[in-house]
This record gives sequence, C-alpha cells and structure tokens, in this order.
Amino acid sequence: MKTKIAMPLRGSCFCSFGILYFFLNCFIFPTASYTLKDCRVTQNRQAICQNNNLKLFPKDIPASVTSIDLSGNKISKLSKTDLKDLPNLLRLQVTRNRISKIESSTFVVQISLKVLMLNNNRLCKLQEGMFDGLVNLIELYLASNQIQTVAPASFKSLSKLKILDLGHNKLRHLTNIFLQHTPHLQNLYIPANKMSTFHSWELSNKSTELVALDFSQNEIMYFRLTAGIFPKLKTLYLEDGITNGIVWEVNDTSYLSSVVRLDISGVRNSIHGLQEVLETFKSSSSMRHLQLNNINNNLQVLINVSCKIPKLSSFEIRNNGIKCITSDMLHLCTYLKILDLGMNEITHISENSFQSLRQLNTLVMKSNCLTSVPNAVRKSKISKLDLSCNNINVLGCDDFANMIHLRDLYLNNNPLLALNDCVFKDLFNLNKLMLQNSSIDQLNGAFKKNTPNLKTLSLLNNKLTFLDHGEFKALNSLQTLTLKWNKLEKLNDGTFFGLASLTNLNLESNQITEITNATFGDLKALKTLNLQSNQIKYASVEPIPFPPFAEFSQLDTLFISAQSRPHKWSNFPQNFLQGLTNLSILYMDGNHLTSVHPHTFNYTPNLNVLHLSKNFFFLTDIPDNLFSPIQKLKSLYISMTNLRSLDFLLHANLTELELLQVGYNIFSLIRKPVMLSLPALTDLDMQGNSFTCNCDNAWFLQWVITNQQTQVFNAYNFECSYPPNLKGRKLLQIDVRSCTVDTDFICFISTACAVIMTLAVSFTHHFLQWHLVYAYYLMLAFLYNSKNKDKRAHLYDAFVSYNANDEGWVLGELLPKLEDEQGWRLCLHHRDFQPGKPIMENITDAIYGSRKTICVVSRDYLESEWCSREIQVASFHLFDEQKDVLILVFLEDIPMQQLSPYYRMRRLLKRQTYLSWSRADAHPNLFWEKLRQALETQEHPMGEHILLTVEDGPPGERPDQ
Repeated sequence: MKTKIAMPLRGSCFCSFGILYFFLNCFIFPTASYTLKDCRVTQNRQAICQNNNLKLFPKDIPASVTSIDLSGNKISKLSKTDLKDLPNLLRLQVTRNRISKIESSTFVVQISLKVLMLNNNRLCKLQEGMFDGLVNLIELYLASNQIQTVAPASFKSLSKLKILDLGHNKLRHLTNIFLQHTPHLQNLYIPANKMSTFHSWELSNKSTELVALDFSQNEIMYFRLTAGIFPKLKTLYLEDGITNGIVWEVNDTSYLSSVVRLDISGVRNSIHGLQEVLETFKSSSSMRHLQLNNINNNLQVLINVSCKIPKLSSFEIRNNGIKCITSDMLHLCTYLKILDLGMNEITHISENSFQSLRQLNTLVMKSNCLTSVPNAVRKSKISKLDLSCNNINVLGCDDFANMIHLRDLYLNNNPLLALNDCVFKDLFNLNKLMLQNSSIDQLNGAFKKNTPNLKTLSLLNNKLTFLDHGEFKALNSLQTLTLKWNKLEKLNDGTFFGLASLTNLNLESNQITEITNATFGDLKALKTLNLQSNQIKYASVEPIPFPPFAEFSQLDTLFISAQSRPHKWSNFPQNFLQGLTNLSILYMDGNHLTSVHPHTFNYTPNLNVLHLSKNFFFLTDIPDNLFSPIQKLKSLYISMTNLRSLDFLLHANLTELELLQVGYNIFSLIRKPVMLSLPALTDLDMQGNSFTCNCDNAWFLQWVITNQQTQVFNAYNFECSYPPNLKGRKLLQIDVRSCTVDTDFICFISTACAVIMTLAVSFTHHFLQWHLVYAYYLMLAFLYNSKNKDKRAHLYDAFVSYNANDEGWVLGELLPKLEDEQGWRLCLHHRDFQPGKPIMENITDAIYGSRKTICVVSRDYLESEWCSREIQVASFHLFDEQKDVLILVFLEDIPMQQLSPYYRMRRLLKRQTYLSWSRADAHPNLFWEKLRQALETQEHPMGEHILLTVEDGPPGERPDQ
C-alpha cells in the first residue's frame, strides 16, 4: 500500500469533518489515471515499458492501449490477472525478461491479440492452456528460451497462426503438434535446436500451407521427405546443419518443386550428401536463390552442380576462402543475375571471369582483398557493383570505362585518399555512389563534369578540408549529399553551385565557422539541412544584412545544434532564420545560448517541432512573446536549460502544443494557469526536476493524477526538494487533501443548505406565519411606544378598526350613536388619517393617540391584512399599557377556532370586555349603553376587577369554555 505523507499547510488550518473527508477522497483521488508509474503511452496507443527493471506486470496500463512493449525487464511470471483488463491488445512484446511460467488462461481476454513476442526468456515447457484465448493470434515468437517439450494441446487455440518461431531452444524431435492445431501456418522457424532428423510424417501427414521452413543449425543427419506436404513451400533453410554421412531421402523431386530460395551453407566434409541435395533441384523450374556459404572443400564441384539449376538467378558464395576467380569457375552460371562473392579472400579476378554471365546485373565483392578495380567488371553490363571493404587505394580513369549501365556503386571503406576528374567519366547513369570511410582529402573535380544522373552521394567520414567553387556543378540530379565527419572549415560562395535538385544536405560534424546566403544560393529545393556540431558563431544578436537562409523557402528541417564556440559568440542574430517560411522542424539544442531574441521565430510561422534543450537560459528569462509567432507548434523540447519558471508559456498561446519536454531544469512550482494554457497537451516530460511539496503545488499534483488527457512521463519518480523534512520523498506520495477544497463538494454542501433552508422557510410560512406576523407587529409597537412614551397625548376617545365591507354599519349605526348622541370623539381611518404618511405610522399614531380602540370584528375583518395589523398593534397597546384599552364588538357569531391565528390574543380575550351586535336585536339600547359604559370605564390595571361585563367570551363560545 502506498504511503501518504501529509503536506505542510501554508496559512490557516482547514477544518475537515467526516463528510468532507469522504467527498475529497471520491473527487480528488479517483481510481482512473492517465499518468503511469512505469510506462508511457504514445499517441498511437502504445505502452512503452521497456528497460525499467520491472519484476511484475504493470497494473496501471489503460485498457485502451493496443500495443505493449515490456522488453528488457525482470518479469519472471505471467499470471491470469495480469492481462484481464486489457481486451484491446493487438501486440504484446515481453522479450528479454525472465519468464519461466505462464499460467493457464493468462490470455483468455486477449481475443484481439495478433502478435505475441516471448523471445529471450526462460520457458522450459509449453503447457496445455498456456495460449488459450488467442483465437486471432497470427504471429508467435518463442525463440531463445529453454523449451524442451511441447504439450500436445498447447497450440489448440491458435487456429489462425501464420508465423511460429521456436529457434534457439532445446527441442529434439518434430511432432505434429506444430501443425495439428495450426492449419494455416505459413512460416515455421526451428533453427538452432537439438534436432538430428527431419521426417515429414512427424511434422504432418497431409498437405500444409507452409511457405517458409527454417531448419538451420540443427546438424541434421537424416532428411526424409516421403510425401508432398509442402506444395507451397518457397523458402527452405538448412544452413550449417548437414554433417558427414547425411541421408537425403526425397522420394519425389516434385515434393520441393515450389522452393524458390534454398540455403544449404555450412557443409563440412560430405560432398556426396550435398550433391544429392542439389540434384533434387536440378530440374526445378522455381529455384531462383541459392546460398552456398562456408563450404570450403570441393566448392567448384558444388558450383557446377548448382549452376545447372535452370532458373537460378541469385547465387551467394560467401565466406568460402576463395582467393582467385578464374574464367572457368562460373562459366556454367549463364542465367545468374545476382552474384555475391563477399567475405572471401579474393586478390585476383581474371579478365574474362564474368564473360559468360550475360544476364548479370548485381555483383557483390564486399570484404575481400582487392587492391584495384578488377578489369573483369568492365566487360559486364552490371547495374550494381559492391567493392566496399577492400584495399583499393587508387582509382584510375579506365577503371569504370564503358560501364554505362552501372547505377549503384559501393566503394566505401577503401583507402582511396584522393579522386581524380576522370574516374567516373563513363558513369552516365550512375544513381548512387558510396565513398564513405575512405580517407579522401581531395575531390579534384571528380564531380564537375561527370555523373549527371547521380541522386545519392555519400562522402561521410573522409578528410575533406576544402571544397572548390562549383565542386558539384555536374550533379544536376543529386538529391542527397552527405559530407558528415569531414574537416571542412569554410564553405566558399558557389560551393554548391548546380545542385538545383538537392533536397538533403548533411554537413554535420565539420569545422564550419561561418555560413552566408551566397554559400547556399543554388539550393532552392533543399528540404533538410544538417549543420549540427560545427563552430558557427556570431558576435551579437543584432540583425545581419544577408541572412544565410533567405532563399530557403522550401526547407522543412534544419539542424543547427551543438555549435562549439566561445561563450561571447553563443547567440544567433535575431534574423538568423529569415526566409524559412515553411520550416517545420528546428534543432537548436546544445548551443550554450544565453538568450533568444523575441523576434527569432518571426520568420518561421509553420514551425511544428522545436528543440531548445541544453542551453543556458537561466542567465536571462525567456521573453514572454518568444513563441507567439509559432502558434502551430506541436512539440517543444526545452530540457536542461536551467529554467526557473514555466510562466513564459502563459503568453505563448501554444494552443496546438501536444508534447512538452522541460526535464532537468530548476523550477519547482507549476502554476495552474500554465497547464490550462496548453489545451491540446498530451505528453509532458518533467523528469529530473525537484518540486516544492506544499500547498503551492497541490493543484499540479492533483492534475497529474486525475487528468485524462495529458500523460506526465515518469511522474511517480518526481521528488521533493522543499520543505527540508520532505526532501527526497516522492511527489505523488504527498497527501494534498488538507490543501484542496473540492468545488463539487462545495456545490453539494451549498445545494444541501439551500434545500434545507427552503424547507425551513416553507414550514415556517405554512405553520408559523401568524406567529411571526404577530411578533413583527409587537416589535413595531414596542419601538413606537419607546420613541413616543413621554410626549404622547390622547386626541381621540376611541380609534375604530373595521373592514371596508363593514363600513355601512360603522357609518350608519356606530358613528351616529357615539359621536352625535353620546358626544364621543372617534378616529376613523378614511377621515382622520394624515394623507401621504405611511399607513403603518398612521395606524400606530391613531391607536396610541386614542384612549380606547374599538375593533369591529367580522369574518371579513379576520381575513383583512390591514385589519390584522391594526389589531396586532392594539393588542400590544393593551399589553404595554396593562390597562383595559381594547373593546371588541362582534358583528357576527364567530367560533373560537377561527380566532386561532391570534392565539395569544385569544387567551387574553377571555379576560376582556366583549360586545355582540348579533345578540343585541331584542335590546339594542342596552348594547349602546354598555358600549358607552365601556368607553367611560377608567383605564385601571388589567389585573383589577372590571366593573362592566357585556359578554364573558366571544360570540359562539359559552362563558365556561
């Protein structure tokens, strides 16, 4: 289990609790991740895990990968759980490991797998069920193990297998296990095992689809082919396997009639046995290629037998110790087109040696002891001549005389020293000339007027120090010129004059100090220019009058890396790249650059790949606008430059950047805006940096683990450099949960609180509405009473509170009786309220400005908002004054439960004065008399006995209720 280390906080503590911890675990650390511990995934869904010292199959490879390379590790076993989550695999390579066991059903999910490579492991036995599930496997490689036995049903699932390689194991016998379950097998390789016999019935008892059979290096003593099981066989390798006394038994020569290529090299002393083999193909109409290498004895006899094969066109006679070629040696090989005499000891070739080879077009005499070009080649019509790796030190004017058909000439690795202007004079159709590793120090005009059709010229690793004006002017068709590893110091104006078709020029590893526009003036078709590892230098970054690439509008790739020069000349002029409007790939790494001018890339708008690694940018920060002109950039390499920050990317606008390599720098903090400014990034290499392991890097750590687009290479090995107590710890082991507040969780909490608040408000509104309203108006009355307590005066005898629907009774009955007959001064809202004044202030002034308040109560009154407010204020006046100031007049019989919204008033009303108009029909005069008495009643304290009682309770309720 991975150990998590608490990250030091900066600032106040973060308050956590159970639910928060749960949600942070869910949202911040999901189980899916694109950053792998031991592998990297390429853009074409290949997982590269090679050479990582892995002992177990990695568990974090995404299910989407189609190819895995685990070569060069220390895995000792493949178990059934290793591949269970990788159903899309097409190719699996586990070569060079220590696998000694593969569990049954390991590949049961890999029904799509087509290529399985298990070479160089420690398997001893192929067991039943080992390859179950591989129903679509086409290629299986098991070479260089220690396999001794193969179980009968081990290949049962491999019905579509076409290629099987079991070479370099310890198999002793052929059995039909190879073809019993693999009816479509085409290529069977069993070289370098311990088999001494080949019996066709052991391999199969019926016709097969084999096209290639490799039985080489098995020291076969018996080769018996008693049935036509190879009707399609084209390639048969028996090299280094036929020993003394071989029994070659082929009942019918037609059994091998389809063989096109045969290798029977390595015979030691059994000339008779080898003759029998060759006689089998004497009448073959298919045999084209024969390898008869490393024979040593009786070679001429075998050559004569071989040349009687009627259609033989390619004959390889390598490493046979041949020292001299005579006219009789190959006189029977009249149909040969390709003759390979390489790796012998040839010192002399007679003039007519190849005269009978009228169809010969390729002659290979590589790695012999020739000191000059043999005259025999002049009389042939060959198109390809390989004289490489001999001792030829001089080329004469007639060495290639009349060889007008020659197209490819290999003279490399000969001590030629110098050329002359006539050596290639007749090679009008030469396309390819290889002169590398030949110690040439002068060309002497060899290409000023010859080889007009030459397309490829290699002068690699010679000793050229100077190139004359127009040195290559005759090479109008030349496309590739290699001058790498010479000693050129200066390129004169017009050096490459005439090379109008040149597309690839390699000048790497010379001593060139200066290049000018005139140097490359004629190279307008150039696509790739390599100037790497020279000594090109400039005094400053100021513009130069004649930029060297001004005419290179077609250049696609430029190597200008690793220039060796003093630090004072370690920068390039700001217009150095002027003219490179179509440049796609630029290498400027290893130049010890201390700065790059902001205008450097103004001339390369189509740049896709830029290498700036191994420079010294720590002396000056990278300009913010340096990369702004190259917004098509897809790959940026800027490792080992001592970068202190990546903030320069914020202003680069590199929206198409897919690969960023910034490893081995000195920055330790990656800010969120930097990564968000690269929306297309898929591969990020930061290995070799040390990181700050506190909350400043919390976002980056979380992003590395959770993002599903960008793969951070080798992220599991990132180490902390700060704070000191965490130095050397792994960055991805740091616990950032105490630093991060997840937005999703905050949204969840906020939503939950909002829902709870809504429910609470709804509940309160529905069940406690009137309680709140009552409390509100009590507060208003309290505030008014406190404000006006000392300056209050009674202007009215009574304030009348009533509903507009009851206005007829008030104006028709109440007002005439109380004002006109009894002389009371009443306050009515429609008559006495002050216009323009807030209504609540009018109500409060009226109630507190009257000795009494008469509430004319009806059902309409109870449903009225303003009436409710009036009675609330009046109730508070009652409580505040502690005097009998409230008179209730009920116009209707109203049950007590309908007064429940005024539950506090309801309790008090049982102790107050009530009048009922509905019960005064029989004695109206008594009603008005009691009302007059209520208005006259002194405002004694509520606790005292009330002298006047009109009703003991509201209408509809008995006094004892």
